[in-house]
Amino acid sequence: MATIFHITTAPHWEQALQSGIYRVESLITEGFIHCSTRQQVGWVAERFYRAQADLILLTIDEGKVQVPVRYEPPSEDATSCERFPHIYGPLNVDAVTAVTPLPLAADGAVQLPW
Repeated sequence: MATIFHITTAPHWEQALQSGIYRVESLITEGFIHCSTRQQVGWVAERFYRAQADLILLTIDEGKVQVPVRYEPPSEDATSCERFPHIYGPLNVDAVTAVTPLPLAADGAVQLPW
């Protein structure tokens, strides 16, 4: 199985650790949790998270996710033709293998760990 990634905030992750399950609003509004491959993380960070504080990157072992993971075509505004991974249900926290802080550069760009 693959390693996939999800950007969130430290407070959201702390809530998940307390309950054992990670949920986001997109589960209600879209039916899934947005994730990225390693190659997509930079585009997602720039497009959706620029200048946001307290960001972290969840590294997820897809093989440990207890709900379906589907790779689906990007939206029209995505620059990648690669399919994006989506988690169709709440994420069990034991599928997360690393939690990495994502500091901001002076210009608000998210600094990735690689």
